[in-house]
Amino acid sequence: MPIYDYECSLCQHHFDRKQGFDEEPVAICPKCQGKARRVLHSVPIIFNGSGFYVTDNRKDGAVEKAKERIPDKGKRKEKQG
Repeated sequence: MPIYDYECSLCQHHFDRKQGFDEEPVAICPKCQGKARRVLHSVPIIFNGSGFYVTDNRKDGAVEKAKERIPDKGKRKEKQG
């Protein structure tokens, strides 16, 4: 069962409740009996597995073939005369 965070609108008391998905949300603060509301949090993104890095989607030898296609600007051809 998930744990939900709540906050009271009167006293700003934060509390947690372990509830099922089909249960009604808590409406009353246990500290001051004020109106409570569920606090929503952003979901973290976790990049696991293959396909997230440049090197993951290349086959063996693809890097070498790509280097062969790119001319080396550092080397100059000598004029034959």
